[in-house]
Amino acid sequence: MSIKVITPGMLSTIQDGGRKGFAAMGFNASGVMDVRSYHIANALVGNFTDEAVIEMTYLGGSFKFLESNYIAITGADMSPKLDGVPVEMYKTVFVKQDETLTFSAAESGMRAYIAVRGGIDVPVIMGSRSTNLKCKLGGLDGRPLKAGDIVPCRDVYDEFHKHLIHSAPKEDFGSDEITVRVLLGPQDDYFTDHGIKTFLNSTYTVTNESDRMGCKLSGEKIEYKNTVDIISDGIVFGSIQIPRTGNPIIMLADRQTTGGYAKIATVISVDLPLLAQARPGTKVHFELIDRQKAERLLKQEQKEFHSYLLHY
Repeated sequence: MSIKVITPGMLSTIQDGGRKGFAAMGFNASGVMDVRSYHIANALVGNFTDEAVIEMTYLGGSFKFLESNYIAITGADMSPKLDGVPVEMYKTVFVKQDETLTFSAAESGMRAYIAVRGGIDVPVIMGSRSTNLKCKLGGLDGRPLKAGDIVPCRDVYDEFHKHLIHSAPKEDFGSDEITVRVLLGPQDDYFTDHGIKTFLNSTYTVTNESDRMGCKLSGEKIEYKNTVDIISDGIVFGSIQIPRTGNPIIMLADRQTTGGYAKIATVISVDLPLLAQARPGTKVHFELIDRQKAERLLKQEQKEFHSYLLHY
Protein backbone atom coordinates (compact mmCIF):
# COMPACT_ATOMS: atom_id res chain seq x y z
CA MET A 1 0.00 0.00 0.00
CA SER A 2 1.35 3.46 -0.80
CA ILE A 3 0.43 7.12 -1.12
CA LYS A 4 1.56 9.51 -3.85
CA VAL A 5 2.26 13.10 -2.86
CA ILE A 6 0.60 15.44 -5.39
CA THR A 7 1.39 18.64 -3.49
CA PRO A 8 3.20 18.66 -0.13
CA GLY A 9 1.72 21.78 1.46
CA MET A 10 3.83 24.16 3.54
CA LEU A 11 5.71 21.51 5.54
CA SER A 12 4.71 17.86 5.57
CA THR A 13 6.95 15.27 7.20
CA ILE A 14 6.78 11.68 8.37
CA GLN A 15 6.86 11.52 12.16
CA ASP A 16 6.28 9.08 15.00
CA GLY A 17 6.85 9.23 18.75
CA GLY A 18 10.43 10.39 18.27
CA ARG A 19 14.01 9.14 18.29
CA LYS A 20 14.64 8.72 22.00
CA GLY A 21 17.89 7.90 23.74
CA PHE A 22 20.40 9.56 21.41
CA ALA A 23 20.58 13.13 22.74
CA ALA A 24 24.02 12.42 24.25
CA MET A 25 25.23 11.77 20.70
CA GLY A 26 23.77 15.04 19.43
CA PHE A 27 20.62 13.63 17.80
CA ASN A 28 17.46 15.40 18.88
CA ALA A 29 14.28 13.36 19.28
CA SER A 30 12.15 15.04 16.58
CA GLY A 31 8.79 13.24 16.44
CA VAL A 32 5.27 14.64 16.31
CA MET A 33 4.52 18.03 17.79
CA ASP A 34 1.02 17.21 19.06
CA VAL A 35 1.25 13.83 20.78
CA ARG A 36 -2.43 13.78 21.75
CA SER A 37 -3.71 14.20 18.19
CA TYR A 38 -1.12 11.67 17.01
CA HIS A 39 -2.23 8.97 19.44
CA ILE A 40 -5.91 9.51 18.62
CA ALA A 41 -5.25 9.27 14.87
CA ASN A 42 -3.48 5.93 15.25
CA ALA A 43 -6.17 4.59 17.57
CA LEU A 44 -8.88 5.44 15.03
CA VAL A 45 -7.31 3.16 12.42
CA GLY A 46 -6.49 0.35 14.83
CA ASN A 47 -2.74 0.99 14.93
CA PHE A 48 -0.40 0.84 17.86
CA THR A 49 -0.13 4.42 19.11
CA ASP A 50 3.52 4.77 18.01
CA GLU A 51 3.08 4.09 14.27
CA ALA A 52 4.42 6.73 11.87
CA VAL A 53 2.02 9.30 10.41
CA ILE A 54 2.14 12.33 8.12
CA GLU A 55 2.30 15.65 9.98
CA MET A 56 1.25 18.77 8.06
CA THR A 57 1.93 22.33 9.18
CA TYR A 58 -0.66 25.09 8.59
CA LEU A 59 -1.21 24.48 4.86
CA GLY A 60 -1.99 20.89 3.97
CA GLY A 61 -1.10 19.06 0.78
CA SER A 62 -2.87 16.64 -1.54
CA PHE A 63 -2.30 12.89 -1.58
CA LYS A 64 -3.41 10.15 -3.97
CA PHE A 65 -4.02 6.71 -2.47
CA LEU A 66 -2.62 4.04 -4.77
CA GLU A 67 -4.50 1.31 -2.90
CA SER A 68 -7.59 1.27 -0.70
CA ASN A 69 -7.12 1.70 3.04
CA TYR A 70 -8.56 3.14 6.23
CA ILE A 71 -7.34 6.54 7.40
CA ALA A 72 -8.00 9.07 10.16
CA ILE A 73 -7.31 12.81 10.26
CA THR A 74 -6.81 14.68 13.54
CA GLY A 75 -5.34 17.94 14.78
CA ALA A 76 -5.82 21.27 13.03
CA ASP A 77 -8.86 21.67 10.79
CA MET A 78 -7.48 21.96 7.25
CA SER A 79 -10.85 21.28 5.57
CA PRO A 80 -10.02 17.79 4.26
CA LYS A 81 -11.79 16.59 1.12
CA LEU A 82 -11.79 13.23 -0.61
CA ASP A 83 -12.24 13.68 -4.36
CA GLY A 84 -13.84 17.03 -3.58
CA VAL A 85 -16.23 15.74 -0.92
CA PRO A 86 -15.68 17.01 2.67
CA VAL A 87 -14.29 14.41 5.05
CA GLU A 88 -15.04 14.37 8.76
CA MET A 89 -12.07 14.60 11.09
CA TYR A 90 -11.62 12.41 14.17
CA LYS A 91 -13.44 9.59 12.38
CA THR A 92 -12.34 6.39 10.67
CA VAL A 93 -12.59 6.89 6.90
CA PHE A 94 -12.30 4.29 4.14
CA VAL A 95 -10.36 5.58 1.12
CA LYS A 96 -10.72 3.81 -2.20
CA GLN A 97 -7.89 3.20 -4.63
CA ASP A 98 -7.01 6.27 -6.74
CA GLU A 99 -9.01 8.68 -4.57
CA THR A 100 -7.25 11.96 -3.73
CA LEU A 101 -7.25 13.54 -0.28
CA THR A 102 -6.79 17.33 -0.31
CA PHE A 103 -6.31 19.94 2.39
CA SER A 104 -6.47 23.73 2.62
CA ALA A 105 -5.01 26.24 5.07
CA ALA A 106 -5.85 25.52 8.70
CA GLU A 107 -9.02 27.20 9.93
CA SER A 108 -7.85 26.64 13.49
CA GLY A 109 -4.72 25.15 15.00
CA MET A 110 -1.41 24.64 13.19
CA ARG A 111 -0.75 20.92 12.65
CA ALA A 112 -2.83 18.06 11.29
CA TYR A 113 -2.11 14.33 11.19
CA ILE A 114 -2.93 11.60 8.68
CA ALA A 115 -2.79 8.07 10.06
CA VAL A 116 -3.22 5.06 7.77
CA ARG A 117 -4.02 1.52 8.81
CA GLY A 118 -0.69 -0.28 9.26
CA GLY A 119 1.35 2.91 9.54
CA ILE A 120 3.86 4.63 7.26
CA ASP A 121 6.50 2.05 6.37
CA VAL A 122 9.76 3.94 5.95
CA PRO A 123 13.00 2.49 7.41
CA VAL A 124 13.50 2.57 11.16
CA ILE A 125 16.68 4.52 11.91
CA MET A 126 17.95 4.58 15.48
CA GLY A 127 14.63 3.28 16.75
CA SER A 128 12.37 5.71 14.91
CA ARG A 129 10.85 6.57 11.54
CA SER A 130 10.68 10.28 12.38
CA THR A 131 12.12 12.86 10.00
CA ASN A 132 15.00 14.78 11.57
CA LEU A 133 15.36 17.78 9.27
CA LYS A 134 18.55 19.11 10.86
CA CYS A 135 20.41 15.78 10.74
CA LYS A 136 18.78 14.79 7.42
CA LEU A 137 17.75 11.31 8.52
CA GLY A 138 14.54 9.36 8.96
CA GLY A 139 11.32 9.73 7.01
CA LEU A 140 11.97 9.98 3.27
CA ASP A 141 15.68 10.81 2.95
CA GLY A 142 15.55 13.04 6.03
CA ARG A 143 13.60 15.80 4.26
CA PRO A 144 10.06 17.18 3.95
CA LEU A 145 7.73 15.45 1.53
CA LYS A 146 7.73 16.81 -2.01
CA ALA A 147 5.54 16.41 -5.09
CA GLY A 148 5.98 13.00 -6.70
CA ASP A 149 7.08 11.19 -3.54
CA ILE A 150 5.69 7.71 -3.00
CA VAL A 151 5.06 7.13 0.70
CA PRO A 152 5.04 3.38 1.50
CA CYS A 153 2.55 2.02 4.01
CA ARG A 154 2.49 -1.36 5.68
CA ASP A 155 -0.01 -3.85 4.25
CA VAL A 156 -2.37 -5.23 6.88
CA TYR A 157 -4.79 -8.04 6.17
CA ASP A 158 -7.28 -8.59 8.98
CA GLU A 159 -10.81 -7.82 10.04
CA PHE A 160 -9.81 -4.92 12.26
CA HIS A 161 -12.71 -2.83 10.95
CA LYS A 162 -15.00 -4.90 13.17
CA HIS A 163 -13.23 -3.53 16.23
CA LEU A 164 -12.63 0.06 15.15
CA ILE A 165 -13.06 3.11 17.31
CA HIS A 166 -15.16 4.79 14.67
CA SER A 167 -14.93 8.31 16.09
CA ALA A 168 -13.30 10.37 18.81
CA PRO A 169 -14.16 13.74 20.40
CA LYS A 170 -12.82 16.53 18.24
CA GLU A 171 -10.21 18.79 19.79
CA ASP A 172 -10.95 22.53 19.83
CA PHE A 173 -8.03 24.66 18.62
CA GLY A 174 -10.07 27.79 17.95
CA SER A 175 -8.95 29.82 20.97
CA ASP A 176 -6.56 32.72 20.40
CA GLU A 177 -5.54 32.64 24.07
CA ILE A 178 -4.09 29.70 26.00
CA THR A 179 -2.89 29.02 29.54
CA VAL A 180 0.16 26.79 29.80
CA ARG A 181 1.04 25.17 33.12
CA VAL A 182 4.68 25.03 34.15
CA LEU A 183 7.13 23.85 36.79
CA LEU A 184 9.82 26.33 37.80
CA GLY A 185 13.41 25.46 36.99
CA PRO A 186 15.91 24.09 36.56
CA GLN A 187 17.64 27.51 36.53
CA ASP A 188 14.95 29.75 38.04
CA ASP A 189 17.56 30.95 40.56
CA TYR A 190 19.18 32.95 37.72
CA PHE A 191 16.18 35.31 37.75
CA THR A 192 15.08 38.00 40.17
CA ASP A 193 11.82 37.72 42.11
CA HIS A 194 10.51 40.50 39.89
CA GLY A 195 11.55 38.54 36.80
CA ILE A 196 9.69 35.42 37.93
CA LYS A 197 6.59 37.48 38.76
CA THR A 198 6.79 39.06 35.31
CA PHE A 199 6.99 35.61 33.72
CA LEU A 200 3.96 34.30 35.63
CA ASN A 201 1.76 37.40 35.44
CA SER A 202 2.34 38.67 31.90
CA THR A 203 0.66 37.90 28.60
CA TYR A 204 3.01 36.79 25.82
CA THR A 205 2.39 36.49 22.09
CA VAL A 206 3.49 33.69 19.74
CA THR A 207 5.67 35.24 17.00
CA ASN A 208 6.06 34.41 13.32
CA GLU A 209 9.54 33.05 14.07
CA SER A 210 8.09 29.98 15.80
CA ASP A 211 8.64 26.57 14.19
CA ARG A 212 9.13 22.91 15.05
CA MET A 213 12.30 23.81 16.93
CA GLY A 214 10.83 26.38 19.28
CA CYS A 215 7.91 28.65 20.12
CA LYS A 216 9.27 32.19 20.30
CA LEU A 217 7.28 34.64 22.39
CA SER A 218 7.22 38.42 22.62
CA GLY A 219 6.09 40.48 25.60
CA GLU A 220 7.39 41.79 28.91
CA LYS A 221 11.13 41.28 29.33
CA ILE A 222 12.08 38.90 32.12
CA GLU A 223 14.63 40.33 34.52
CA TYR A 224 17.64 38.17 35.43
CA LYS A 225 20.23 38.65 38.15
CA ASN A 226 23.67 38.79 36.55
CA THR A 227 23.58 36.71 33.40
CA VAL A 228 21.45 34.12 31.61
CA ASP A 229 24.52 32.40 30.17
CA ILE A 230 25.14 28.94 31.61
CA ILE A 231 27.41 26.02 30.82
CA SER A 232 25.38 24.26 28.15
CA ASP A 233 23.21 21.46 29.49
CA GLY A 234 20.37 19.26 28.32
CA ILE A 235 17.07 20.53 26.92
CA VAL A 236 13.73 18.72 26.99
CA PHE A 237 10.47 19.21 25.09
CA GLY A 238 8.91 22.17 26.90
CA SER A 239 12.07 23.77 28.35
CA ILE A 240 11.63 27.56 28.51
CA GLN A 241 14.88 29.36 27.77
CA ILE A 242 15.36 33.05 28.46
CA PRO A 243 18.03 34.56 26.19
CA ARG A 244 19.56 37.99 26.78
CA THR A 245 16.61 39.66 25.05
CA GLY A 246 14.45 38.63 28.01
CA ASN A 247 11.72 37.01 25.89
CA PRO A 248 10.87 33.32 26.43
CA ILE A 249 11.59 30.59 23.87
CA ILE A 250 9.80 27.30 24.49
CA MET A 251 11.75 24.37 23.06
CA LEU A 252 9.71 21.94 20.96
CA ALA A 253 10.15 18.67 19.01
CA ASP A 254 13.12 19.71 16.84
CA ARG A 255 14.94 21.45 19.70
CA GLN A 256 18.71 21.27 19.97
CA THR A 257 19.98 18.73 22.49
CA THR A 258 21.78 21.28 24.69
CA GLY A 259 21.55 25.01 25.27
CA GLY A 260 23.54 27.75 26.95
CA TYR A 261 20.72 29.96 28.24
CA ALA A 262 19.09 29.63 31.65
CA LYS A 263 15.75 27.81 31.69
CA ILE A 264 13.24 29.54 33.94
CA ALA A 265 10.60 26.81 33.75
CA THR A 266 9.37 23.70 31.96
CA VAL A 267 5.93 23.17 30.39
CA ILE A 268 4.09 20.13 31.76
CA SER A 269 3.56 17.23 29.35
CA VAL A 270 -0.23 17.48 29.05
CA ASP A 271 -0.04 21.12 27.89
CA LEU A 272 2.57 20.63 25.15
CA PRO A 273 -0.14 20.02 22.49
CA LEU A 274 -1.46 23.54 23.16
CA LEU A 275 1.87 24.95 21.98
CA ALA A 276 2.04 22.59 19.00
CA GLN A 277 -1.27 24.03 17.78
CA ALA A 278 -0.67 27.69 18.73
CA ARG A 279 -0.69 30.01 15.72
CA PRO A 280 1.33 33.24 15.44
CA GLY A 281 -0.57 35.88 17.38
CA THR A 282 -1.86 33.47 20.02
CA LYS A 283 -1.73 34.94 23.54
CA VAL A 284 0.06 32.78 26.11
CA HIS A 285 -0.24 32.86 29.91
CA PHE A 286 1.86 30.77 32.28
CA GLU A 287 0.45 29.12 35.42
CA LEU A 288 2.71 27.66 38.10
CA ILE A 289 1.88 24.20 39.50
CA ASP A 290 3.88 21.63 41.45
CA ARG A 291 5.38 18.35 40.23
CA GLN A 292 2.83 16.20 42.05
CA LYS A 293 -0.06 17.89 40.25
CA ALA A 294 1.75 17.64 36.91
CA GLU A 295 2.19 13.90 37.44
CA ARG A 296 -1.46 13.47 38.44
CA LEU A 297 -2.61 15.32 35.32
CA LEU A 298 -0.46 13.12 33.08
CA LYS A 299 -1.66 9.90 34.73
CA GLN A 300 -5.26 11.12 34.49
CA GLU A 301 -4.89 11.84 30.77
CA GLN A 302 -3.32 8.44 30.15
CA LYS A 303 -6.06 6.71 32.15
CA GLU A 304 -8.81 8.55 30.26
CA PHE A 305 -7.25 7.65 26.91
CA HIS A 306 -6.97 3.95 27.75
CA SER A 307 -10.47 3.95 29.25
CA TYR A 308 -11.76 5.50 26.05
CA LEU A 309 -10.10 2.79 23.97
CA LEU A 310 -11.65 0.05 26.09
CA HIS A 311 -15.09 1.69 26.11
CA TYR A 312 -15.31 2.01 22.36
